[in-house]
Amino acid sequence: MKKSKSRAWDIKLFKRVLASSKPHKSLLIYGLILTVLLAVLSPLRPYIVGKLVGEYVFNKDASALLNGTILVLGILLVESVMLIALSYISSDLGQRVVKDLRDRLFEHINRLRLRYFDQHPIGMLVTRSVSDMETIAEIFSQGILVIVGDLLKLSGVLFFMFYMNWELTLVVLIPIPLLIFSSNIFKKAIKKSFQEVRKQVSLLNTFVQEHISGMNIVQIFSREDIEAEKFKKINEKHKKAHIKGIMAYSVFFPVVETLSALSIAILVLYSIRNISYGNVDYVKVTTDMMAFILYVHMLFRPIRMLADRFNTLQMGMVGSARVFALLDNDEFISQQDGLMLNNFNGEIEFKDVHFSYDEINKVLKGVSFKVNPGQTIAVVGPTGAGKTSIINLISRFYEFQSGHITLGGKDIRSIDVSSLRSRIAIVLQDVFLYNASIQDNITLGNKNISTKKIIESAKLVGVHDFIVSLEGGYDFIVKERGGVLSTGQRQLISFLRAFVYNPQVLILDEATSSIDSESEELIQNATKELTKNRTSIIIAHRLSTIKNADIILVMDDGLIVESGTHKELLKIDGKYSKLYHNQFLKQIDSDY
Repeated sequence: MKKSKSRAWDIKLFKRVLASSKPHKSLLIYGLILTVLLAVLSPLRPYIVGKLVGEYVFNKDASALLNGTILVLGILLVESVMLIALSYISSDLGQRVVKDLRDRLFEHINRLRLRYFDQHPIGMLVTRSVSDMETIAEIFSQGILVIVGDLLKLSGVLFFMFYMNWELTLVVLIPIPLLIFSSNIFKKAIKKSFQEVRKQVSLLNTFVQEHISGMNIVQIFSREDIEAEKFKKINEKHKKAHIKGIMAYSVFFPVVETLSALSIAILVLYSIRNISYGNVDYVKVTTDMMAFILYVHMLFRPIRMLADRFNTLQMGMVGSARVFALLDNDEFISQQDGLMLNNFNGEIEFKDVHFSYDEINKVLKGVSFKVNPGQTIAVVGPTGAGKTSIINLISRFYEFQSGHITLGGKDIRSIDVSSLRSRIAIVLQDVFLYNASIQDNITLGNKNISTKKIIESAKLVGVHDFIVSLEGGYDFIVKERGGVLSTGQRQLISFLRAFVYNPQVLILDEATSSIDSESEELIQNATKELTKNRTSIIIAHRLSTIKNADIILVMDDGLIVESGTHKELLKIDGKYSKLYHNQFLKQIDSDY
């Protein structure tokens, strides 16, 4: 029962793979036409060669021999051209299908909610997008058309063999059951091996991606040798998985060659036996033997290759199953009405919002507050209080479980996600920069943002002098993750990036928590410019940066425990006052 379900699933998956080639069906049709023509031409050669040797040589018909030789060479030439064309068409088809699927997959990954990335390693997604995709390409380049061609060629070969001598054909086919049996064992062994290889490739990619991204942690804690040993173990499993496949090939191919030689031996012995009995047509015996020797090679080679082709097909099916499983994942942010956030004035309101990342441990426990248009609101509190979760909910990176969040009076769940996020700019503590120029990192490819606007904005924010001091100025390549810039410099670029997008809502998440005093002064000036005439939410550990906020929310354990201005909260002498004075005393100690 389980096996029949698996086969039904394979057929359904195979149909889905074929459906992905629909936009390029003309290539598939051309390939099938060439495949059929080759299946007819290929078996014709041994038949003509047998005639040449058996009849024309015995009859010493030089003219017929010459014409026959020219015909065989002509067929070979045509076959070669058609094989080249088929190889190109099938590979082209495979790459076109993969290009379409890869585009779809990357677009799909971009729309997945952040919770998905919290639960799945990035290395796995890289494997799905790259190496698993290549196995799908091989379904078309080395799988479908080639398998159909081999099956048609086998049919053509058997037709000519039975047409020439059905008794001799049955004799030659004696080793075929052994070949089919061994091919089946080989196919199962290779499929199991490949599944293990794909699993180990995914683990290897995940490990390498995580450890290269976190190389600073590896080196800071002097774990180079330990992590190298972990990598060796994973790499060893990867090697063993490949060796199992190599072993299967090493055994199977010699078995096929042995069975092919056995078939020819039976052919020769049977022909000698017939000759020894006399009363035979020597011309026919010679013709049949010559043709059948060639037919045996043409018969066994496709059967041998079919096992390998089906293995390639299985590889592609396993890879496509992984890719389609990811494409079928619907962990998207739901959009009820898809309202556009036009004429948004920056008003934000939370009403009794409850939120949990895992739907078990609550992070926000009934949070309510309102930010009026143009106000600057600050959120403070200890680590884990729920400050960053507020940002995640406003930008709809995560879904809250209950309560209401409104922007400009509209329910946040009814607003189109793209429209919502285009009105919000976030400056994070950990700034991510691409391996590109400063200008590209500021515009993020938005062609509507001109160089003139970038320079004007940089001067307003106060970062122009810093940028032009770099070699190449705005064309300076910051390298991967902005590694050649200091923390403060990366932060300034992120401020400018937020500014040029001219958002209605600005969110600063710990934007000054890990920078030097000189950069902090620049960032303070940039903050003043950025928060002018727009709604701003600032999350900060350094309480000195939020003194001028219109409202300060103090959070603890997922609740807002205090709210008011800086002066009002100091008068209360509550949690904010303690946080502020403790930080002030630490600052005095550090100065000494």
